[in-house]
Amino acid sequence: MTSKDDVAGFRKPHPGTQPDYLQAAYGGTWKRAPQQAPIAIPATLSEITAPSFAQHQLGAHAADLTAGHRGEPIGERIIVGGRVLDENARPVQHVLLEIWQANAAGRYVHAADQHDAPLDPNFIGIGQVVTDAEGRYRFKTIKPGAYPWRNHHNAWRPAHIHLSLLGPALGTRLVTQLYFPGDPLLGVDPIFNSVADAQARERLVSTLDWERCESEYALGYRFDIVLRGRKQTPWELRS
Repeated sequence: MTSKDDVAGFRKPHPGTQPDYLQAAYGGTWKRAPQQAPIAIPATLSEITAPSFAQHQLGAHAADLTAGHRGEPIGERIIVGGRVLDENARPVQHVLLEIWQANAAGRYVHAADQHDAPLDPNFIGIGQVVTDAEGRYRFKTIKPGAYPWRNHHNAWRPAHIHLSLLGPALGTRLVTQLYFPGDPLLGVDPIFNSVADAQARERLVSTLDWERCESEYALGYRFDIVLRGRKQTPWELRS
């Protein structure tokens, strides 16, 4: 049964499990947060029926950020994977999952990133994969480094990977961040702590996955993504 608070048949997230637009400790939200309630714009047919994706369209090295260059990237190799699930733990297939991240020194390949850390000519930090029939995805990459971000005195972002999910419609794009277990910077990071509910915050932290590790080559991490429901993954920019 749905209530007047339901939107398009889906219940709103439980309070505290999704970050608000305005975060007092996160300076970047002071100007970005809307001052009035967002206006709903009806979707057109093209927005709810397209696009569609297939793994073969992405290229040979789309899910392997360590390949396709002249040499090996610098840093710790890791394998990140998991499943994309709906609120009933059913797999969601054909989701385009994109990642972007800093290199092992904590620097992005972007003109706006002028952090005094080296760039890696063999690592650009961008990847794509399409979930299979069981909702599974897998990336091979380099563990990103922490970096300063000038939000406050001595501000450093924990190691993290950005993830974007796009389903069968343009309006379905969701964005989140993946963190790593045991990172001491998590407790002082305003972005991670913008999720008020402690259990929901922990859903942003991956888990070490021995089955995903490759002996003498790379550690493996599991990060399942839940689109909605009681165990919903926290998303960015939710009001």
